[in-house]
Amino acid sequence: MQPTRLAAQEHTFLQSSAGPTIDDYVNQAGPDVKIVPHGALKIDGRMVNCGKRPTVLNSNFDSWGGAFPGFVILNTKKINGLSTAVKLYVYSHECGHQFVGPDETKADLFAIRRGVKWGWLDAVGMEDICAFISTLKGDSVHPPGPERCETMRKYYTKLIESGTGQSASASPRSGSEPKANTLAPQ
Repeated sequence: MQPTRLAAQEHTFLQSSAGPTIDDYVNQAGPDVKIVPHGALKIDGRMVNCGKRPTVLNSNFDSWGGAFPGFVILNTKKINGLSTAVKLYVYSHECGHQFVGPDETKADLFAIRRGVKWGWLDAVGMEDICAFISTLKGDSVHPPGPERCETMRKYYTKLIESGTGQSASASPRSGSEPKANTLAPQ
């Protein structure tokens, strides 16, 4: 049986703030999904959180990630193989919807601000994110990828020039970095 495809945040956050509960989502998505409690998710060895919200790992989700009010979704198949910075961007973007609502640009900027503040986003990571996002055409709620990249790149530069957040000088490709392509609870 193929799991039911569920609409991502653009539908739920725009239609109402209700959305499915995490239990409803898991029941509809099928037996292969996994709930990771808040504070227990690592992306390439780096602890991440979205406040007190859990993350659902769903390898059949229709995008790299998504968000419904109260939880974040990551597609483990789609993000596997992406650079650490892009994985963290995807997670942080979806988390951003929890705080800024359905606006895709605001969620992008939330992710960039978080990356700079938390020290995981440097210039190389910003270029990785742009390379990833620039191939996307856009749709009724997402601006075209090149436009998103330009907006995020300008915001990143502004944050770095203003000294906002921690220095992200440690390259995500350094030899001391945990093994790449891992997404797991602690």
